[in-house]
Amino acid sequence: MDRRFQGRLLGLLSSTVLVSSLSAQAQIPLPGNSTTTQQKDILTGQIKQNVVTGEKLLAQGKYSDAEDMFRQMLVSNPTDMVATVGLGMALAKQFKLDGADDMLDRVLAADPNNAIAHAGKATVALNRLQSSSGSIRSQRDQILQYAESEAKRACTLAPADAECHYTLGAVLKEEGRLDEASSELRNAISFDPNHSAAYGALGKIQLDQGNIPQATDNLRRAVDLNSSNSSAHYGLGVAYLKQGMIDEALKELNISLYQFPNSAPVHLAMGQAYQKQGNDAAALKEYQLSILTKPENAEPYLNMAQIHENRGDVELALADLRSGLAQLPYNVDLRMNIADDLVQLEKADDAIKNYQTILSMSPNNPQAIKGLTQALTIKAQKAAAGALLASNDYESALKTLGEAMKLNPNDMELRLAQAKLMSLAGTKLDLSQLGQPTNDGERIAYAEALMAQGEYDKASATVADILSRQNDPIQVLAVADLASMIDDLDNADAAYKKAQSLGANPDRVSRGFAQVSKLRQQAVNDVKVGNELLVKKQFEGAAQKFREAIATNPKLIDAHLGAAKALEKMPKPSPAVLNEAAQQYRLYMSLKPPLTTKEIQRMNDLIARLSSKAAKLAQR
Repeated sequence: MDRRFQGRLLGLLSSTVLVSSLSAQAQIPLPGNSTTTQQKDILTGQIKQNVVTGEKLLAQGKYSDAEDMFRQMLVSNPTDMVATVGLGMALAKQFKLDGADDMLDRVLAADPNNAIAHAGKATVALNRLQSSSGSIRSQRDQILQYAESEAKRACTLAPADAECHYTLGAVLKEEGRLDEASSELRNAISFDPNHSAAYGALGKIQLDQGNIPQATDNLRRAVDLNSSNSSAHYGLGVAYLKQGMIDEALKELNISLYQFPNSAPVHLAMGQAYQKQGNDAAALKEYQLSILTKPENAEPYLNMAQIHENRGDVELALADLRSGLAQLPYNVDLRMNIADDLVQLEKADDAIKNYQTILSMSPNNPQAIKGLTQALTIKAQKAAAGALLASNDYESALKTLGEAMKLNPNDMELRLAQAKLMSLAGTKLDLSQLGQPTNDGERIAYAEALMAQGEYDKASATVADILSRQNDPIQVLAVADLASMIDDLDNADAAYKKAQSLGANPDRVSRGFAQVSKLRQQAVNDVKVGNELLVKKQFEGAAQKFREAIATNPKLIDAHLGAAKALEKMPKPSPAVLNEAAQQYRLYMSLKPPLTTKEIQRMNDLIARLSSKAAKLAQR
C-alpha cells in the first residue's frame, strides 16, 4: 500500500477538500486488484462527477440523496472504497446505524488506517446513544469510551481533517467535557471554515455555558453555510427563546422540525416557546410528542406538571410526574415535585415518605428538609401532637435538620423550619432573634413558622406584604397558592381577587376561588360534626374532627374552642393531651374579639390548671 495515502480522506463533508481526498483514497489497492487502471478510471468522466456530487450532497446535509448517489456508484463498482465510506457516513448521519456499521467495517477491513471510517464508527456509536433502549442506556459510559477512542484514532491518522476533529468534539460534548469539546470544534473550523456542523455544535455548547450572543452568532453562521442543518436551526431557536424572541424561535424550530420531524429536543423547545406565549394546549402537545420520541428525559414531564399546577390541577400534575418517575426512578427533581404536590394536597404521610427517599438519595438536601418539615406540620395539625412527637418521623426530621444546618448555618429558611418543627413539641422560639427575612422565600417560611406557633395575625400580615408587591398575574397566583398551602385562606382569597383584577386566566382564578370556598366549608362541616360528637361524649372523635377543621382553616375560632373542650374532657388524658388543650384555649383567646377582664381571668385560670395537671402527670 502506498503510505502517502494512508488515512487520507480529508474533509469528506467539505466541498473545498473532498475531491483531492477521494482521489488519494481511490488509489488504495483493493484485495484481488493489483493494477491501477481501474482506480484511475474511478476519477474520470461520470464516476468522478458522481463523487463530487455525492460529497456536495453530504456537505449540504442531504444525506438521503447522498446515500442514493453512493449506492449508484457501488452498483457500477462494488469494491469502490470511496463510495463505501461515503455511503457509511451518509447512513450514519441518517441514524441508519446497522447499515452504516456494515459499510464502515468493510472499509476498515481493507484499510485499517482509514481516518474517515474511524470517524464514522465514532458517529455511529454516538448516535446509538439517542436510543431509548434500556440496554443502550445502561451501556452509555462504555459506548462513549468507544466513540472517543475511535474519534481520537481518526484525528491521529488525519490530524488536519475537519470532520475528524468535529466528530471528537461532538463526543466530548456528549461526555460533558465542554471546554475540550469547544477546542476540537474550533480546530475543525480552522481546518474547514465552511464546516456548518462544527459552528452549530460550538454554538450549542456556548448556549449551555450561558454565552448567548456568541452562541447566536455561531448558530447563524452554521445556518448560513448550510440551510439544511436542522441541528443549527434548533440551536438558533433555543438561543432566540432564551432572549425572549418567541416568534423568531418558533420560526427556527419549525424549520428544524420540518427537516427532522422526530426530534425530541425540538419538540421540547417548541413546548417551552408555546408555554411562554401562554398557549398551554399547544405546549402540552409538544411536550407529549417529545416524550413519545424520548421518554427518559425529565424536562417535559416537569414542564407539563408546571402547566397543570398553574391551572390548579395538582392531581393531573402528579400523574405527569409519576409517569416521568417510571422512566427515571432516580431523578431527584421529579421526586421533589411529587413530594411538594403531595404537601399541597395535604397528603402528609405520602409526602413524608417521598422527602425521606430524596434525603436518602441526596443527603442534607435543604429543599427536601424544608418540605419534610412542612409535611410534618400538616400531620401534626391533623393528628394528636403526642403521637407525632413519639414517632420516628419527628425524631428523624429533627436530626436531619440539625445536620443540614451545620452545613448551611446562614440559611434562614432552615432555621425557620427548625422553629416550626420545635413548635410542634410546644417549644415556642422567639422568631425575632433569627433576624428579619430578606427575600420572599424567607418571608413565606417566616409566615409558616408564625402559623405553626399560632401567630396567625403576624403570619397573615407577612403574606399580605408579599402580595402587595406583586403585579404580575402569574406571581400573584403563585402567592395565592402558597397562602392556601399554609392555610391562610383570607390572603389566598385576596390574592385570587388581585389576580382576577390583573387579567389572570379566568378558569384558573375560578378554580382558586372554588378551592378556598371548599376549604372554608369543609372546616365548618368538621366543626359541626365535632360538636355533635362532643354532645355524645365521644371526645376522641370530636377532638380529631376539630383538629381537621383547624388544619383546614386555622382562624376558625369555634374549631379551637371545640378542640380545647374535647381534649380537656378526655378520660385519662396524657400530659401531651392536656398541654394541647391549654394551647387550644390560648389560640381561642388570640382569635376571639376582646374579652372582658373576668373572661380573661377565667380562661387563664383554666389554662394554668391544665398546664399544672400535665406537669404533675409527666413527673409520675
